Amino acid sequence: MDKTYSFDEFMDIIRKLRSKEGCPWDREQTHESLKQCLIEECYEVIEAINNKDRSNLCEELGDLLLQVAMHSVIAEENDEFTIEDVVTEESNKMIHRHPHVFGHGEAKSSEEVLRIWEDIKSKERGTPDPENELRRIPKSLPANIRAAKVQKKAVKLGLELGGVNRAVKDVEEAIERLKGAIISGENTGISDEFGSIMLNMIKLSLVLQINAENSLTNATNEFINRLIDILYPLEGDGSNLYDFANTEQEALWRN
Repeated sequence: MDKTYSFDEFMDIIRKLRSKEGCPWDREQTHESLKQCLIEECYEVIEAINNKDRSNLCEELGDLLLQVAMHSVIAEENDEFTIEDVVTEESNKMIHRHPHVFGHGEAKSSEEVLRIWEDIKSKERGTPDPENELRRIPKSLPANIRAAKVQKKAVKLGLELGGVNRAVKDVEEAIERLKGAIISGENTGISDEFGSIMLNMIKLSLVLQINAENSLTNATNEFINRLIDILYPLEGDGSNLYDFANTEQEALWRN
């Protein structure tokens, strides 16, 4: 397949898939039914970037573009907006928020660019509304990322996160409260205090200036590698972890 397609031709393909002569599955899709697909495609793009697989990245970006096109065509059919509206709105936003490129402003560093970006966003929204600022952070974000965004926003609103010692102590206090909830057997309390530990861990990551999401991802990868190291020789012996008591499993993990 040597043909090169233009963006307009691509959009016509999507419209054909949604037409009466198109694909039954594509015709059935709605903004709501495609939500999970959009999330999965975003993560597959990230995976391709992490793997430094440029060929796969090209493919996954295409799949992500398909999601944008599908939502735009669905909206077009419902007289909500078109793909041209999507492109135009984003183009206007980029031009407006980059006066140092398209206007007469100046920015010599990434920090200055971010400051300009935030200043323009603030002016667009008008008088600051703390409640709105916090509630507009999407609930659909992964919990770790949302917790970090909320706390970063809280800092911009004047909240002091404190130093490392204070952040560590908050985690320790949350753990002690969890222990108490476990002893009392209160399921709601256990869930609440576990959430408090997680939230305070995110605060600690911000104080330490590390990315909690990346740290957890790396730790999970290390866990997978270690587990494979343990399981591989067991498979050769025809055994598995079920054959070992807890203390024996701990010994295998430490070796």
